[in-house]
Amino acid sequence: MKKFSRKRNAILGALRASKEHPTAEMLYAQLKPEYPDLSLGTVYRNLAMFKEEGTALSVGVVDGQERFDGWTEPHSHFICEGCGSVSDIECKAGDGLCEAVSERFGVRATRYELTFRGLCAACMKS
Repeated sequence: MKKFSRKRNAILGALRASKEHPTAEMLYAQLKPEYPDLSLGTVYRNLAMFKEEGTALSVGVVDGQERFDGWTEPHSHFICEGCGSVSDIECKAGDGLCEAVSERFGVRATRYELTFRGLCAACMKS
């Protein structure tokens, strides 16, 4: 793990505090007022490093932009195809999933990424 700078700490802190699953641009806009010399490239480089280290996850590309998650424990996501919101889902159906896949297919599954897509409650109302 690389030495953490003030900006790196701020990026990771903002990512972990967010429930929105932000893009690099969202994090940049949030942190720029406090760190005027912060560049968008710095945010992207740090997010790539966090993904490589396992301290952050990529939820995937939504509306053309990669979304990130600072919560790295196994969990699922719901992506709204209407508004593009991304939500965490604590799905008990995932409990034991790695073991079941390992047994059924003769592999050793150690983690999973499960994403649901559809319309969120707000989009269904409109």
